[in-house]
Amino acid sequence: MKPSIWAAVLLCVAAVSVPSAQPARFDDVIRNLRNPDPNIRLSAVRLLREAKYPEAIVPIAPLANDPVEAIQLEAIAAELSFFLVEDLPERRRRGLLIEVRNRGAAMAAFDLGRLAVWPRPAPPELVLELLKATNAESRRVRLEAIYAVGVIATAPLPETAVAGLVAALDHYDPAVRAGAARVAGRLDVRATGDALMKAVNDSDAEVRYAAMRALGMIRDERAVRALTEQLAFYGKGEGAWSALDGLARIAHPSSIPVFTSRLSDRDPNLRRAAAEGLGRAGDASAKAALESAAASDESRVARAAMGYALQKLGENYLPRLVEFLDDRATARQVQEYLLDLGAPIERELLTHLHEPDGALLAAVADVLGEMGGDASVAALQSVSHRDRVAIQAVERALDRIKMRRAL
Repeated sequence: MKPSIWAAVLLCVAAVSVPSAQPARFDDVIRNLRNPDPNIRLSAVRLLREAKYPEAIVPIAPLANDPVEAIQLEAIAAELSFFLVEDLPERRRRGLLIEVRNRGAAMAAFDLGRLAVWPRPAPPELVLELLKATNAESRRVRLEAIYAVGVIATAPLPETAVAGLVAALDHYDPAVRAGAARVAGRLDVRATGDALMKAVNDSDAEVRYAAMRALGMIRDERAVRALTEQLAFYGKGEGAWSALDGLARIAHPSSIPVFTSRLSDRDPNLRRAAAEGLGRAGDASAKAALESAAASDESRVARAAMGYALQKLGENYLPRLVEFLDDRATARQVQEYLLDLGAPIERELLTHLHEPDGALLAAVADVLGEMGGDASVAALQSVSHRDRVAIQAVERALDRIKMRRAL
């Protein structure tokens, strides 16, 4: 946003927010972030958030560690708003109080995946302030802070941030430890491998599950034996799925017999992980079993995984994978598959920009925005559709490609 536009936006917001006050200047609002009056600090954060001016990211960052919990939460929410493609639903505000929900905004944003975030580099100052806030007195702030790191940070993390994340994996609050494990996996922080290996035996089940999945995401082959033992120990349920998911992401050849044995498991999540593991491990001998399951498995989640595995094994299952994008239950799963398959499928994926289904077209456009190049730009610019959601997704994809190229 240009300074002249910023000034116009800020003056309008100031006029609406404080009817009796003189129009605010940007530097005055920044100064108010340090005002001893918490109401003025809170007002300044809200004003900067509503103005959506990226240059406010660094000045707001220290308020993630403000003495007032409501200001900490507002600061973290403001920082998230600078990176999220779409705003999360607002919480009700009353003075310094912010409505508390069971599910935090940062965790919800984290669960939406990487397509929910603009490819905008996070200043190191912000990442460090958020990691510092994982030691806040408020449990709500701690959780918002650790998941906000997972939303806005990108790999590779600065060494100081890696140290903060490793420390969070040994936090006294198990929810923070679990969040740190999930963030370590999402950001592919391989330096957390030792801490994650230790966390596989954590006293808290959620931490153990998150650590097993994270070890897979960072592809730490040292974990193969431990994950195999954990799978045998749990046998079924989330513990077994977490162990098998970790193994499927590492995809070590020694795990192929395990994947094969679980391909017909009663649990669709285990069948999904087994299929993904076979595809990533490149086990061509599994094609027949995967093809049969891709056609007959009762679970859409599992069938989508079979299609992904077969595509990885050289079969043309891309059209079938795209079909799963019309269902919210499988769309995000398949988008991750498409991003993993990457550039080799770009041109074939472009043909699906002519889909009559607006939701399906939108899902394809979002993927192309994250992985596409010149061919995607040309194809996206030629899209014409009646569906407003589809057109918005196309515009979003073009903006994302432009931002990626500017990095």
